[in-house]
Amino acid sequence: MSAATKGNTVKVHYTGKLKDGTIFDSSQDREPLEFVLGDGKMIKGFDAAVHGMEVGDDKSITIPAGDAYGEKRDDMMLDVPLDQVPAEIKPEVGMDLSIQNQMGQPTPVKVVHVDEEKITLDANHPLAGEDLVFDIKLVGIQ
Repeated sequence: MSAATKGNTVKVHYTGKLKDGTIFDSSQDREPLEFVLGDGKMIKGFDAAVHGMEVGDDKSITIPAGDAYGEKRDDMMLDVPLDQVPAEIKPEVGMDLSIQNQMGQPTPVKVVHVDEEKITLDANHPLAGEDLVFDIKLVGIQ
C-alpha cells in the first residue's frame, strides 16, 4: 500500500473541533473532502497531517492556530463611524455583515462593538486564534 505524498489527489473524511469539543465542520454526512496534497489550498497543518497516511488510516491531530487560520490580528479590527453605516443596517453585537475590501471583493465581518459614535467590525477568519482538533480518515489516493 502506498502513502499519500505531495501531488497526490486525496480523499478524506474529517471532523473539525475546537479544543472544548465543539464541532465546527464535518464531512461525515456528505462526500469526502478531495484535494491535492501540497498545493497550498488546505490549511498547512491539515495538509501536513495527511502526508504519509495510507488508505484506511485514521488519526486525530491538534493544529495550533498558527498552522490553521492564524492568530487573531488587531489590524483586522475595523472601527466604522455610525454615519458611514447604511441607514437600513441596524448594527448589533454578533451580527454578520459583508464589506468590500480594497479590490472590491466582499469580505465577511462580525460586529463586535457598538456605541453612540462607531461600530467595531472583526474581519479575522472566525476560527483565527483557535487551536483546531481534526479526526481524519484517508479514504482514497489518486
